[in-house]
Amino acid sequence: MGRPKIPRTICGKPANSCFKPNGIPMHRLENVPLADDEFEALRLVDLQGMQQQQAAVEMGVSRQTLANLVKAARFKVVDCLVNGKALMMQPDSD
Repeated sequence: MGRPKIPRTICGKPANSCFKPNGIPMHRLENVPLADDEFEALRLVDLQGMQQQQAAVEMGVSRQTLANLVKAARFKVVDCLVNGKALMMQPDSD
């Protein structure tokens, strides 16, 4: 059994619930879920330009956890862009 997930502070929300390639119906696309904490980590580090340590403090997690979130989120975004998949924003399911 894994450790319980530490509550994270999430301030930003995506503008849309899904991003997908143009001209391809959703039922033909593979969906890749992006968790709200992964979205927030990307927003703080890549959009707002925060250092990882500062972003980790904002989210209330360790720097290593923040780094893991950013790495996972970047992989998912690039997977969708390169392989033509739909990126689905997933709200936290506590």
